[in-house]
This record gives sequence, C-alpha cells and structure tokens, in this order.
Amino acid sequence: MILITGGAGFIGSNFIHTWLEQFDESIINIDSLTYAGNLHSLEILNKKELHKFILADINHFEQISQIINTYKPRAIIHFAAESHVDRSIHNPQNFINTNIIGTFNLLEVSKQYYNNLDEKQKDNFRFIHISTDEVYGSLSLNEPPFTEQTPYAPNSPYSASKAASDHLVRSYYHTYGLPCIITHCSNNYGCYQFPEKLIPLVIFNALNNKNIPIYGDGLNIRDWLHVEDHCQAIINILAQGKIGEVYNIGGCNEKTNLEVVNTICNILDKLQPRADKKSYAEQINFIKDRLGHDKRYAIDNNKIQNELNWAPQYNFESGIYKTVDWYLNNQEWVNNVISGEYQNWLNIQY
Repeated sequence: MILITGGAGFIGSNFIHTWLEQFDESIINIDSLTYAGNLHSLEILNKKELHKFILADINHFEQISQIINTYKPRAIIHFAAESHVDRSIHNPQNFINTNIIGTFNLLEVSKQYYNNLDEKQKDNFRFIHISTDEVYGSLSLNEPPFTEQTPYAPNSPYSASKAASDHLVRSYYHTYGLPCIITHCSNNYGCYQFPEKLIPLVIFNALNNKNIPIYGDGLNIRDWLHVEDHCQAIINILAQGKIGEVYNIGGCNEKTNLEVVNTICNILDKLQPRADKKSYAEQINFIKDRLGHDKRYAIDNNKIQNELNWAPQYNFESGIYKTVDWYLNNQEWVNNVISGEYQNWLNIQY
C-alpha cells in the first residue's frame, strides 16, 4: 500500500489513474479539497476498490498521524501543495502554511512512523517529495538547463515556499535518516488541470468567447511536461530511485507562452471552429506582466534518463493535441470546477 497527499489535485489525480492502470497495489489518497481539489477527476477510476479517499489536511498533525499509523503505507508521495504563482503573489500566507508547515508536519509524522518500523520495512520505505523547477529561479536565453546541482534562487512566494519545503525534506534525510527523494518537475499539462493555469485557461476562454490573456510580450519560456510522463517518472523513482537523491523531470519541450497559446488556437480552429470562422487567436490579449516574472525554465533530464531509464514519451505537438481534445470532450468536468470562487479570482486577476 502507498499513500499520497493531494490526490484530488491535477498531478495527484493523474498519478492515481496511472498507478492503478499498472498495479494492483492499493493507494490511500488524502486531500483537504481546497478549491483545486476535485473528486470528479477520480470518478472513472478503474480498480476503484484499490483507491481510498480520506478528507484530511496535512496541517493537522494528529489526524495525519492516525491515518498513516492505521494504514501503514510502504511509501508516501507528497503532492499536496499550493502551486499557482499568481495566487502566491496576492496571498503568500496560504503557501507558507501548506507548503512549509504542512510539509514539516508530514515529515514529523513520517519520521515517527518510520522509527517504529522493523528493519525490513525500513529498507522498503520511501518518502518522495514532489517539487518544482521554479526553485532554481530564472534562466537567460543562452544559459544551459537546470541540473540537480543548480543553486536555488526562488523568485516568487510560491517557489520560495517550495524551496523551503525541499530544504526540510533534505534535512530529515541527513539528520534523521528518513529515506527521502526529491523531484523537480517542469510545467505540467494534461487532463484534469484546474483552469487557472495557462493551457486550460486558454481553452476555456477561447470556447467562451473571452479574451485570452498573455502576460507581457508572451516570450517567457517554459519546458512543458505532459503529466502522464511525469507520473511515470515518479513510478520509476519509487521503484529504483536512490535515497537522498534529487531527480529533475522535464519534458524537453521549451516553448514561449505565445507559441503555446497560438498552438492551442490552431488546434481549436480545426477541432471546434468559431461560428464566424475566424481564428481563436483573434481573442489573444496582451496584459500587464506578472510581478517578478521568470524569463525561462529548462530542465536537463540526463540524470533520470541515465540512472532510471526514463524519458518523456510525448513531444509537445502530440501532448497538446491530446490535451485540447480531452477538454473539448469533457466539458462537464470543466463546468463542475468553474465555481464562484474561481470566477471571482479571474475577475481579480484578468
């Protein structure tokens, strides 16, 4: 049995789908169901009997301790996090509470649990912490991609909170011997992503005849990783990753935000043309740039490819087409997550 936090979120829910497609091992999913947590993402699970959802908050020490000691997982994969940069700029407190204090609580519970395991169980136990490439800061256009040795230089409250959580995880490995592994991923995309993030936001606004917002000149560059590739990388890390190590996971797909938006518009023009036959690209609206906007992220995948035999299976063209097609065919899911709170956020932000 494994336990994951944040399993009703975007990456966590995709991980559950991927896990149960490959294994008959049960999975405990704890999530506090904040605005981005959505159990609709798990409705069509195969092997539903192997998935158990528990409403719980990683900031509640006793509750989390009881769950872990009751179910006795052989591994904990920590997805739960506040993850939207824009929200961290407007309200950093939530990011401090969840990403730092919540991670600390989970580490403390895990340490106590681990210390009570027998030697064989200790040998098999893993704590995998899912982090972000944003902890490394921003690259110029000509700099080489981030490696696992790149110094930390977080530039937003979000990335600073994730950097702090990384340091806590590292300290629990070196100080207490908790068998931890840290991963840093690039920008994820795919199905079940909350529509505040760029790709689902573009699709939603395009289909609803709204402006498609692009920060600044649209030339900020991100390395795009399909979420299914990310989930497979985590599975490989759980099976083969070395304790105490860091693994960077990237999609090898560097694109400017403007390229991403235009690609989505071109796909929508073919799959669901506007009634007036004009391109969705006419809805693009350049807006004031984000505060402290990082110029470029890029990840060097050599370590995980060489050590764990993992490489992304999607290029951006195949991945983004599959993603747009999924959103077009799952409008009920989209409508279920477009809450009043989300609409209020859009009004504030855009």
